[in-house]
Amino acid sequence: MQVLIIAYVLPEPKSTGSGARMMELIRLFLVQGWSVHMASPAQATDYSEDLSALGIKTSEIVVNSSSFDGFIAKMNPNIVLFDRFVMEEQFGWRVAKHCPQALRILETIDLHCLREARQQQTKRTHAVALEPDKEDLYSDIALREIAAIYRSDISLLISDYECEVLDKYFHISKHILHLCPFMLQPLKAQIPRFTEREHFISIGNFRHAPNWDAVLWLKQEIWPLIRKQIPKAELHIYGAYAPPKATALHNAKEGFLIKGRAEDVHEVMQQARVNLAPLRFGAGIKTKLADAMLTGTPSVATLVGVEGMTGGLPWGGSIADDAQGFADAAVALYQDERAWNEAQHRGTAILESLFEPTNNGQALLERVQQVMKDLERHRQNNFTGQMLNHHHHRSTEFMSRWIAAKNKTTD
Repeated sequence: MQVLIIAYVLPEPKSTGSGARMMELIRLFLVQGWSVHMASPAQATDYSEDLSALGIKTSEIVVNSSSFDGFIAKMNPNIVLFDRFVMEEQFGWRVAKHCPQALRILETIDLHCLREARQQQTKRTHAVALEPDKEDLYSDIALREIAAIYRSDISLLISDYECEVLDKYFHISKHILHLCPFMLQPLKAQIPRFTEREHFISIGNFRHAPNWDAVLWLKQEIWPLIRKQIPKAELHIYGAYAPPKATALHNAKEGFLIKGRAEDVHEVMQQARVNLAPLRFGAGIKTKLADAMLTGTPSVATLVGVEGMTGGLPWGGSIADDAQGFADAAVALYQDERAWNEAQHRGTAILESLFEPTNNGQALLERVQQVMKDLERHRQNNFTGQMLNHHHHRSTEFMSRWIAAKNKTTD
């Protein structure tokens, strides 16, 4: 079995949650003895995973170029996994044309249209955006993203709430969706106890808009309320790609410390007593909250933050959607050892129930094999996808040819 992953960027598991998710899928495929090849129009960075160490070949591909046609035809993979809908838009029609029998899987990472809709709501209300506004949700991004989901044989969703959104607002059949939460391996090291920890932590890639908004909310409203109750407390903020506007927020006198990139997320997370995730908008599953549960660190989060992360179980920490409530919950967890221990146990229960790696991985493999056994019938049952593929292939093909011709003329 040969799997080709067409990636938006090469995975950086120490920088982004999407990178960590991609490595989960890669390792799942490798354990089966499948061959994995990753192709991307992006170049590797200093923080990209060393895929060659895992025996994975990588190739640089070019958008709007017929060079990909020969590449995909020669490889002739059994499975093609698109990392985000923009990669399906660019390369999906070429895969379908040259390798029609390849199973096409879309890894959504999160629903971009949902995240963007909530961001627009937060800009207007300055509050946590939970139920999406239809006017914001039915955007150009939604038109593109939902079309890519229909064109794919299977789309992977990481959150059960996002499955509900696709059903409620877009009426997409579960026939072409598969819910696959994180596959989290428990840490082997002993986890520090309440008395062995101090200070607060917040973490997230600064390039991700929800994370930057959370840092600003912490700085402007939440953290001053916490410091008022615990004057000597510190907030350690970690995140890759911190821009100057973020480092400018560093203030040692206020205990508001911008730490930048964390080389080992689990190491810094388990040193803190409480994790803060005041996310006012977003989508998918929040890696920062998963890492907190893995390290036994209770979290204070918003309803958006914990969305899709409980499996119906009590949250491993506290939930609050306003600044004062958030600050009070953080202080209470920080000072009450009994409540802290109970929150830690609830987090462990969620990990064991919702993010168990063997069960989640096996369910995905079984779904893939099931669809591959009768791929033609599977596609026949997705007429909307067939229709969109038919029209998308022609429009995208000729647009791509026009761009390629234009580039050749320019050169």
